[in-house]
Amino acid sequence: MDYFRRTMMAAGALAFLCAWVPAQAQRALVSVYKSPTCGCCGEWLKRMRANGFRIEANNIADVGPIRRANAVPDSLGSCHTALVGGYAIEGHVPAADIQRLLREGPAVRGLAVPGMPASAPGMEQRPPQPYTTLAFYEGGRTETFERH
Repeated sequence: MDYFRRTMMAAGALAFLCAWVPAQAQRALVSVYKSPTCGCCGEWLKRMRANGFRIEANNIADVGPIRRANAVPDSLGSCHTALVGGYAIEGHVPAADIQRLLREGPAVRGLAVPGMPASAPGMEQRPPQPYTTLAFYEGGRTETFERH
């Protein structure tokens, strides 16, 4: 009976952790650096909050220094830079991609959706256009993280 009880307790703990880890990723604090006048940044923030992230919005005149301090390649630049869980997030990256990043914890510097694709979160314009979320590494190397 003691073996059965320990096995059931271990299974319960595993089930709890499987539910708890994604929930913690969703409640992660996202520090966003953006222009105070950028409307699409505000729309992206709404999408992030709707997906359970806590947001700290920092209005600044130039996000370039934040981007450079966090090794975001200039070629991936967009209208805002965010920091979450030790990663840099550049531009209109979907919440699901950030949740996956936090859950999987790959050895990348961050994620980026370069430019301002019309179909990205906060930019939703019709007709939808495909875009790609890129993972980037220290030194500037990129690879596809997700296609949308």
